[in-house]
Amino acid sequence: MARKKLKVRYTPEQEAFLDRLKRDVSEHLAKKPRRLSHSLSVAKTAERLAVLYGVDPFLARAAGTLHDWEKAVSVSDQLAHARELGIDLGVDLELVHSLLHGIIAARVLPERYPELPPSVWHAIEVHTSAAAHMTPLDQVIFVADGIEPLRPSTPGIERTRSLVGEASLDDLFWESFVGGIIYVLRGGRYLYPGTIEVYNALASERASRTR
Repeated sequence: MARKKLKVRYTPEQEAFLDRLKRDVSEHLAKKPRRLSHSLSVAKTAERLAVLYGVDPFLARAAGTLHDWEKAVSVSDQLAHARELGIDLGVDLELVHSLLHGIIAARVLPERYPELPPSVWHAIEVHTSAAAHMTPLDQVIFVADGIEPLRPSTPGIERTRSLVGEASLDDLFWESFVGGIIYVLRGGRYLYPGTIEVYNALASERASRTR
């Protein structure tokens, strides 16, 4: 990402709320320092992307801070929590456990933070899976999660990072989304069927713009 300093101004109330989120996440993820560092890095990255692309930086920073809340617990606990909540992705949840944490957080955190609007919870819900219709805030959180500075570099990540500020937000998200699919395929991992549906919907939409 470009290193130019971008000034972000918040109201005193917003500053206090963001500080509260940081304290809460720091306590919640205290036993997982790497996950905590990642979450705070995503928050800063999301804030910067939001400023660059005309998205509300307050909402972006809040969503980035909270996006991995559920990762405080083990995969087995996430699976149990998902089943308790009745989450159904059409496949055995163990096959798609990496997608569950955002969905769970989007279900359980609104009661704890009623100050935040539904757009924040949707961005958290789809920050790993993506969706056929991604709002600018959704795209910012998805990309920030993929390129935050603490994430180890890969050719795909470096390419996405190089496009920040150069490509449109839509193209930046597309690059990150496709790069994630390629990563899964090259690793021989299970690809959630819903991802194929999302890819086809997004690809069709992009193609229709060029006709």
